[in-house]
Amino acid sequence: MDEEQLRWSTKQGFVLYSSNIRDFYRLHTDFLSKEQSHAGMILVQQRYSVGKLMRGILRRIAARSAEEMHNQVEFLSTWIDK
Repeated sequence: MDEEQLRWSTKQGFVLYSSNIRDFYRLHTDFLSKEQSHAGMILVQQRYSVGKLMRGILRRIAARSAEEMHNQVEFLSTWIDK
């Protein structure tokens, strides 16, 4: 199921957003080891309020383009004020 979601989002040109960090990070490394590509991932722990999540997402979007996310994983915690 996770792989299907990643393949679908990549086909659409969408960066995948998930709180399923363990499974999607493992999938990211599997894709790269098999020389497969994906449109990118933003992973986040479920401990933040909706407001903090939205501000973090907006900061991330303002800082880098979708093209820069190709085959990359970003942890949203990097973009959220502590």
